[in-house]
Amino acid sequence: MRLRLALGVAVLLLGTTVAHAQQGEDLREAAQNPIGDLISVPFQNNTNFDPGHTDNTQNVLNIQPVYPFHLNPDWNLIARPILPVISQPPFLSGSELHAAEQVVGPEIGETEFGLGDLTPEFFFSPKKPIQLGSGASLVWGVGPAFQFPTATDAELGTGKYSAGPGFVVFLSDRPLHITTGFLILNMWSFAGEEDRANVNAMTLQPFVNYNLPKGWYLTSSPLITANWEANDNNRWTLPIGGGIGRIFKIGHQDINANLAAYYNVLTPDDTGANWQLHAQSLPNSLSVKPSVLSYEDVTFMPMMSAYGT
Repeated sequence: MRLRLALGVAVLLLGTTVAHAQQGEDLREAAQNPIGDLISVPFQNNTNFDPGHTDNTQNVLNIQPVYPFHLNPDWNLIARPILPVISQPPFLSGSELHAAEQVVGPEIGETEFGLGDLTPEFFFSPKKPIQLGSGASLVWGVGPAFQFPTATDAELGTGKYSAGPGFVVFLSDRPLHITTGFLILNMWSFAGEEDRANVNAMTLQPFVNYNLPKGWYLTSSPLITANWEANDNNRWTLPIGGGIGRIFKIGHQDINANLAAYYNVLTPDDTGANWQLHAQSLPNSLSVKPSVLSYEDVTFMPMMSAYGT
């Protein structure tokens, strides 16, 4: 009798351990998926060093909640609005800044702080992942992206209404402990201030995560951009680099945090930064598996928000 009881307790404990491990793996995978089927509110901070012809520091904090709507038994609509909070120093210094102040005025040498343009992204995604083999699956999404001129200062936004298509792929291979994929979109302006430059810009963000024990992971998610309206010297931003992250608990709250550094191999001559520091925090306790929700359950949820990942 005692032997049976001991065996029963051992099996129960083993099952609980496996269940917790599986739950942790599911949470980490969902947090790394830009179109994951859960509610989350990531805060992504990008500090850009030496922008333009200066040794100044620009800072962009992206508030980018993710909210999935269950349209029907087969499809989700993932809403990813992105709202940047920007601290923008001058792109000129020294004699160049002095000369520009004589022409434009002293305001060109001031640091501007405020909101940037709001960029809502929407992805229609199948609910069921495509199974590629034992422990490997693929999720994809496609849909429109928009940009609205919500910037609180002309220096912090485009002054244009823009729209374009977006596409995202997320691949998970649990036996290899890897999640990877990419997000790409291109937007064109169609209205706005006539004296502002037209928008024709691409954003491409490949990402790869190698998952380690105890919630740790290695990560790389460079944000590649191309301004098709600019000349060749100001068109591309191409970063290389990576960092480390971890999912951990503070009380009952799960937190996904990572820190990474990137060097810009290509950067716009006039406004580009030499390198950047990327930090992200995602409070997963705000994440709720919307499997208990339906589209009819959702009346209205105001949201403002890359990628990120």
